[in-house]
Amino acid sequence: MENFTPFSALAGGLLIGLSSALFLLLNGRRAGISSIASGLLSFRRVESGWRLCFLAGLVLGPLLISKTGWLPVDVQVNDSLPLMAAAGLLVGYGASLGSGCTSGHGICGLARLSKRSLAATLTFMLSAGITVYIVRHLLGAGS
Repeated sequence: MENFTPFSALAGGLLIGLSSALFLLLNGRRAGISSIASGLLSFRRVESGWRLCFLAGLVLGPLLISKTGWLPVDVQVNDSLPLMAAAGLLVGYGASLGSGCTSGHGICGLARLSKRSLAATLTFMLSAGITVYIVRHLLGAGS
């Protein structure tokens, strides 16, 4: 297990949880990415300033960190643009269908002890496990 990094994963998880809790405490809003992004895409465009800043931070944060040399960010995308666009549309549709995304349900909803978020998160995890099994073991891809 050469890529096993428990301390950085723990630190990242703690920072995500702390950020989510502070966001709720200071702004009275949950940090679910799908609802933040969909608020920008709606016709009303309610409170778009903070939404833009939040999403820009998600994109620019890793780029800025990689420029400092503090933590290397090595991202390589080898799939085609149409495949990634289709995947993005499916994820967006799934988040809409599930009334939220993994960050909204898994981080924010579970912290609030939401039964709906527990059901959604269990569904996400089960679906992910089944997908990995099918792709790796039945189709032989991604090994």
